[in-house]
This record gives sequence, C-alpha cells and structure tokens, in this order.
Amino acid sequence: MSGRTTIHDVARAAGVSVSTVSKAVNGRYGIADATVQRVLDAVRELGYESSLVASSMRARRTGVVGVLLADFEPFSAEILKGVGAAMHDTAFDLLAYSGSRHGASEGWERRSLSRLSGTLIDAAIMVTPTVVSAATEIPVVAIDPHTGRADLPTVESDSFGGALTATRHLIELGHRRIGFLGGRPDLRSAGLRDAGYRRALSDAGIPVDPSLIRLGRYELETTREAARVLLAGPARPTAVFAANDLSAIAVIDVAHDLGLRVPEDLSVIGFDDVPEASRRALPLTTIRQPMQRLGAVAADMVFTLLGGGEVEQTHVTLPTRLVVRATTARLHD
Repeated sequence: MSGRTTIHDVARAAGVSVSTVSKAVNGRYGIADATVQRVLDAVRELGYESSLVASSMRARRTGVVGVLLADFEPFSAEILKGVGAAMHDTAFDLLAYSGSRHGASEGWERRSLSRLSGTLIDAAIMVTPTVVSAATEIPVVAIDPHTGRADLPTVESDSFGGALTATRHLIELGHRRIGFLGGRPDLRSAGLRDAGYRRALSDAGIPVDPSLIRLGRYELETTREAARVLLAGPARPTAVFAANDLSAIAVIDVAHDLGLRVPEDLSVIGFDDVPEASRRALPLTTIRQPMQRLGAVAADMVFTLLGGGEVEQTHVTLPTRLVVRATTARLHD
C-alpha cells in the first residue's frame, strides 16, 4: 500500500466502520473483544502506529488537552497563557482550537468536542461556551460559560463584584452621570456587569438613566457607534464604565474624536486588564480579572479529572480588583 495509511484503510482491512475503529483504539465500551483485536491487528499490519490515533491506542491517551475557543482575541489569549503555564511541567501538549466563526455559532462546542474528543484530545477546556451540556466521555471544564454554572465544572471571575467596584470608584470621584457600555447580551458575565453597575447606582441613590446605557456587544464598530451616541448629546455622561477593556479603549478614541479630554472631561474605566490596557500612552483604569489564573485553575481541574479524582469545588469564582491608572479623575465643577 502506498501513501499514508488512514483510519479508512484500517476500517476496510478490519471489515468495520470508521467509528468502530475510533472506539476500538480509544478503549470505549460497546465493542466486542474480537472486533477490538481485529482492529488492533489491522493497525499494526498497515503501519498505522505513527498516527496520533494509534498512539492513543497504545497508551489509551493522546497526551493532548484541547482548549476550545469561540475566537482568538485578547481574553482568550490570556486564558491560553494560563493553561500553558499550568501544563508546563506535565506530559501533556496543548491544542488551541477555534470551532466557531466570530463566536456567533451557537452549539459550536458540541461539534468541536465530537470532532476532537478521544482521537485528538484527552480532555477539553471550553472558553465562553454557549452550551455546557455536551455529551462526551472525556473530562470537560468550562471557563466563563454563557449560561453560568452547569453540571460540569466551571471557572469564572466575579463579574458582578467587579462591576460594582468599577461604578463605585466613579461615584467616589464625584460622578453622577455615569454611562454604561454593555457587552454581549448572551454572555452571563456581561449581564452580571450590567447588574453590578445598576446596583452601585442604586446603593448611592442615583436613578438609573436608560439614555446612559448602550450595548457595544464587544464588537468594535458597534461599540464605536454606541459611544458616539452616548457622548455626542448635550446631556452626555461625565464618566463611562465599559464592560471590557477593548470597549473602554474604543470609548476613549471616540471621545478624542469629539474633542473631549480623558480624564479631564470624561473618566473611563474598563474590565479585564488585557496587556494593551497598561501599554497605552494613557494607561487605562480597569477591573483586573485574573485571566491567566482562570486558565490555570481550569487546567488543574482537568488534570484532577484525568487522574480519576474529583475536583474540590465544582464551580469556582475568582476575585477581581480595581487597578487605578490615568483614565479616571475626580469630577470638576
């Protein structure tokens, strides 16, 4: 036989389906012992030993942990750094896989897990998944899931507490007309940031003004347009809390386009503390969520599950903290 041996070649030689080959080499239930042996004999005879699937047959493991992402952006990049650091001294490799187009495809996690589990990865970490009930035989942990807590282990930051702190910071600086630029409405964390903003205003006796609330959806152009509407009117806010750093940076850019000075005319605070937040000419005041720590905690959970253990906490919420830089200042009369 010429060329590279494929799983289809093994299936033909053993007289079984491709799915049966996959189940046999990964030690899954429901395959007769004689069928398993026939598949393994075909694997050896055809020289399929060098493939990743055959390697998993020998060890019952691929030695790979997959991180499933809706998109590659600053938040996801920091998560990957955390996972990678946690895996540094292990025998596992990291596979970063984006199974959604621009994060807009609901259910992308199920398709990705079906594609990868067992044959390419031993476990998966899903970042901001739209669903957290994917049926799979491998360990799965979710980071910042859309729907919040689920049956599988989850890790998230304290979005509500962080938003409460962000808005209170602006209130303590004397601001009363505080705008809010929200994120994606389908993300639970974005909803919690909206709720934290509203709670801080309520606690301070400041009525919520719907005209000061706009939705940016974490999309650049949508955010810019929302910021223009928010800042161009005669009754503009004196401060804005944006639900993530990239949105806050877009607000600052729009403010400059409109001739507003930050922070003299407009205070701006973000959420995340992505690397760009501290590197700008005017460093961004923000709420730091421990993005790399999110990845590391998720990885630790995965390794516990791979080792046959149980995680101590099924749902972990990590604290956030205020980082004051140059984009917020006391309100001048």
